[in-house]
Amino acid sequence: MTRLVSLLFVSIFLLYCRGGNQQQKPSSPQSQKQEETTMSLKIYSSAFDRGERIPVKYTCDGPDLSPPLKWENLPEGTKSLVLICDDPDAPVGTWVHWVVYGIPPTLEGLEENVPRTETVKPGFRQGKNSWGRIGYGGPCPPKGKPHRYFFKLYAVDISTDWEAGLSKEEVLKRIEGHILAQAEWMGTYQR
Repeated sequence: MTRLVSLLFVSIFLLYCRGGNQQQKPSSPQSQKQEETTMSLKIYSSAFDRGERIPVKYTCDGPDLSPPLKWENLPEGTKSLVLICDDPDAPVGTWVHWVVYGIPPTLEGLEENVPRTETVKPGFRQGKNSWGRIGYGGPCPPKGKPHRYFFKLYAVDISTDWEAGLSKEEVLKRIEGHILAQAEWMGTYQR
């Protein structure tokens, strides 16, 4: 028994010493390049900080304009972008506020107040929100606790030049298995 304990102690000691003697190799130019190319997709808005209150002008209590959004670090192979905004805190379940697809990867963001039309530019279309309308419908929660609004951006490896008026579920089903990266920006609103 004593011999078994001694062997165990020696084994642990050797493993510890071996791990402590390992030196980190300096990163090579190739590994640095790989780190640069695997930067994460990002989405953000100049109108409100992450997790902060969405200004009234982007809600149903104001002119209900879509907020300006920017993104960066699209992965290689991105053929199209999809944007979905929804509220998981709605009393009836997740409420969809905006569905946009066919966004060309050359676009670096969306300006404030995207028109509520089926086709914004050739191939760049909008789907239906939970009100059954085309385009953006801003936060409009019942009085009470704050709701969270997630602007989710998907970089996909297929063209999403589909007919206008698709639902969030239809779009997500079509991009399933084609998502290269995704990012989100969240704001809150309370009445």
